[in-house]
Amino acid sequence: MTDLEKEQILDLRLKGVGYKAIAAVLGLSRDSVRGYCRRNGLDGDAKTVSLNVEEKKKQNLLCACCNKPIKQRERGRTRRFCSDACRIKWWNDHPDKRTKSEKAIYKYTCPTCQKEFSCYGNKRRKYCSHDCYIKSRFWNGDEDGI
Repeated sequence: MTDLEKEQILDLRLKGVGYKAIAAVLGLSRDSVRGYCRRNGLDGDAKTVSLNVEEKKKQNLLCACCNKPIKQRERGRTRRFCSDACRIKWWNDHPDKRTKSEKAIYKYTCPTCQKEFSCYGNKRRKYCSHDCYIKSRFWNGDEDGI
């Protein structure tokens, strides 16, 4: 079973489609679809499956990106994603969910190239790029070199 088929099974199952219908659409056997669903917590009545998955996501028991089970630590902040790759992928797919404060956006003028730039969350930044920093630090008009 390919990853694409697994995603399609998950999508159809969350929409309330039964094992036979999913198997007919994907060209798989009913038993292979049912086995995959049982292994991944998608078994039972098709309508309650979608409710259970959403409830598990709210309780941070499933990854918000790939729906894999998450093992929570005893102490510390609850995990929302199973891995860094899932976290990065989810935030890249959902930029509207980010809450950036206008107070944390700083506007500066680069002392090397005189270009105006803005940065988020770094109020001590001086240069627009690493190249401008290097030019200012090491190539300050010295023709002799380093």
